[in-house]
Parts: sequence; C-alpha cells; structure tokens
Amino acid sequence: MTGRGIEMETLRMTCNCEGSEHTTSRRAAMGGAIGMGLLAGLPLAAMAQSTTQVRKDIPSPDQAIDMLMAGNKRFIDGDMLPHDHITTREKLDAGQQPIAAVIRCADSRSAPEVIFDQGIGDLFVCAVAGNVPTDELIASIEYSVAVLKTPLIVVMGHSKCGAVDESLKNFNDIEALPGRLPSLISQILPAAIQAGGKPGDEALVNAIRYNVQNGMRRMPTVSSIISGAVESGSVKIVGGVYDMPSGRFEMV
Repeated sequence: MTGRGIEMETLRMTCNCEGSEHTTSRRAAMGGAIGMGLLAGLPLAAMAQSTTQVRKDIPSPDQAIDMLMAGNKRFIDGDMLPHDHITTREKLDAGQQPIAAVIRCADSRSAPEVIFDQGIGDLFVCAVAGNVPTDELIASIEYSVAVLKTPLIVVMGHSKCGAVDESLKNFNDIEALPGRLPSLISQILPAAIQAGGKPGDEALVNAIRYNVQNGMRRMPTVSSIISGAVESGSVKIVGGVYDMPSGRFEMV
C-alpha cells in the first residue's frame, strides 16, 4: 500500500465511518437525472437542491460551486428554500455526503449553511477565528476529502473580520494580545504584511482577501491527501469573502 493509501485507510479506521458508495451506476443515474432536468428546462442547481431528500450522488467540483452560488443568490434575494429539516435529519442518520468542506471564521454572522442556503448534511464546516487552515482544521478537511469524497473546499472570509483587524492593529507586537491569541493571530500576519502592515479600512479589505488566498495555497502544500485530490481533478479549492451588508459571497 502506498503512503497516501495508508493515510486514507487510517482516516477511515480512526473515524469508524461507514462511508458512502460511489459506483459507476450511481454516476450514470446522476447523469440521467441531470439530462432529464435540462430537457425540462430546469437549471442544474435547482435539480441538485432538494428540501426533503438526502443527496445520493456527489456532484462534480464545478457543479458544487454552482450550487453554492445559486444558494447565495437565493439568500441575497430573500428567496431561500423551505428546508424540511425533520425528514432530512432522519434520513441522514445513515451517513453524510456534503457537497463542500468550508473553512470559515467563527464569527456568528457568517454561517455558511445560511449564506449558501444549504440544508443539514450539505456542508462540512470547520470554524476558527480568522478562517486560517490550522493543522487541526486541515486534518478535518482531509477526512472530508478522503472518506466523504467531498468535491469542493471553500476558504470563506468575511468583511470586517476582527481577527484580521487585530493582525493589523497589533502588527508590531502581537505578543501583547491576551491568552492564546498571539498564536492564532501570528498565522494571519502574512496577510497583514501583504496589506502593508498598518490598520485602516483599505488595508483591512486587502488583508482579508490575502488571508483567504494564503489559506487556499497552504492546504495542498502541507497535505498529500488534499494535493493528491486536487491533482486528480476530484477536488477543487476556492475562496471568497462574504460581504455582510449585501449578503454576497464574492470569489477571490
């Protein structure tokens, strides 16, 4: 068994997860369903979304992006789906097949399930202030990719991020921050440096974007599981910033 094969098998055994079957017949069935939907004049995003039925097929990375962006438009327009959480939670007892793994800021105003109008089981969400891919979060993403076959990884920043702002305000002395904050904020410092290392509205906007981009770049460089999935084309990594006033998620 190769090194990467051992890593993936270890993840499966450690988490004791039954996993989901992704057979050729299921892919064929998905293709047939998509074809029928297109013939009926329905967009793929609408076909793939369901308020009452747990997903049985995993979309491609590009389809997953389309589904998230369609959901974000519904959120912006105030036309969100009436999710049937009761039926969904019962069916999800057998397992999960999220369409995206999201590294988000812990900020209470940036919940991706709401912003992308997704239901229970649709997103594998990992949160930490400043949405930096810490070692623990990367391990969680590896599980989502290797075991759950999640096709998309999203690094999600947001406007007026307090953690990024602290990296600018305390640029010259992060050790002055209380508790364990210096350890966390130090991981955002590269973005603060790229943004000029001084506080201000423009610097904050730029640092937030740089921080997302840095997170996107870091994951495949430190994880053979993630890099292998990206190289094979089974996974894409994207990033963006959620603008709180407008509700819009914009790719970077």
